[in-house]
Amino acid sequence: RVLKETFEKAWEGGRRPYLIPYGGSNPVGAAAYAFAMQELIEQTQATPVGKQPDWIVFPSSSGGTQAGMVVGAKLFGFQGKILGISVDELEQDLKEKVAVLATATANHLGEALSFSPAQILVNDHYLGGGYGVMGAPELEALQLFARHEGLFLDPVYTGRAAAGLIDLIRGGFFTAGQTVLFWHTGGTPALFASRYQEELLS
Repeated sequence: RVLKETFEKAWEGGRRPYLIPYGGSNPVGAAAYAFAMQELIEQTQATPVGKQPDWIVFPSSSGGTQAGMVVGAKLFGFQGKILGISVDELEQDLKEKVAVLATATANHLGEALSFSPAQILVNDHYLGGGYGVMGAPELEALQLFARHEGLFLDPVYTGRAAAGLIDLIRGGFFTAGQTVLFWHTGGTPALFASRYQEELLS
C-alpha cells in the first residue's frame, strides 16, 4: 500500500517513477528469459550431439524466470519440459501467476499467445521450513554441487531447487537416457549472509 501511494504521489507531482514488482517479475524482465531460451537452443544445436535437454529444472518464486522460459520455449521451438521447483509458493498459486505473466510477456513481445495454468509445470514438495530457511536438503545440495562440480548455490533459491532435483533423481522421476539441465539463476551472495554462516561452516 505504501509503495503504491508513494508511486502515485510521485507521478501526480510530475515525476516519472518506475515501480519494480516483487522479484522483478514483469513482462520486461520475463522477456529476458524468453531470449535466454533462444540462446540455449542455439547453443545446444551447436554441440556435437545437437540435442535439446529433455528437462530444465530451476527455482521458481515470483514467476518471472518461468514465465519467460515458457514464452521462449513456444517462440523458439524448445521441445523439452520446463519444471519450476517452487521455493515459497503453493503449486496452483504459482502456476496461475506464471500463466498470467507468460501471457502478458508474449503480448509485450507482440505475440498473440495465451497460457493456462495447466501448461505450467511446478513442484511444491520442497518448501521445507519456509522461505529463506535452509534445512538439511538445501545444505546437502550446496555441499554436493560445490564439492563435485565447483558450483556455488545459494541457500534460498538454487539450493532449494537443487535439493528438489536431487530428490527427484533419487526417486526415479526422470527416465534413463533423459538429459536434465539445472538452470543456475544466481543468488550466490546469499551464501555470505550471516544467518547461514554457522550451518555452512560447521
